[in-house]
Amino acid sequence: MSPILLDTHAAIWSADGTLPRKLCALIDDAADRNELLLSPISAWEIGMLVARRRLTLSTSLHDYVRALFERSGAVVAALTPSIAASAAALPGEAPADPADRVLIATAAAYGARLITRDKSILAYARSARNPRCIAC
Repeated sequence: MSPILLDTHAAIWSADGTLPRKLCALIDDAADRNELLLSPISAWEIGMLVARRRLTLSTSLHDYVRALFERSGAVVAALTPSIAASAAALPGEAPADPADRVLIATAAAYGARLITRDKSILAYARSARNPRCIAC
């Protein structure tokens, strides 16, 4: 099995238990193998969702992000200079959203499958064959 990288919304839905059971089982299995990846860009995206009032948290932003990233079996994927450069240089018609590009480059660098519902990421994955995505 390969590692699993959660898109920001998938990470939020995983934390609040609203993903389908089949995906929850896949995520739990990856966590059991210490192959559940979360990108630091997701912490930024969550903060932006809160700032724009598109996400309401029952706790502080910092507590929420800390709990999300400290989940048992979760591994913080490094946001390396190489990943940042790869995000800028994705081939083909890559999504315009910089955070989506970072997630795509991170998945590629780690050989991970990316769980996402983002239509632009899924379309890019179909056209570019990278990253390998699991739709949620």
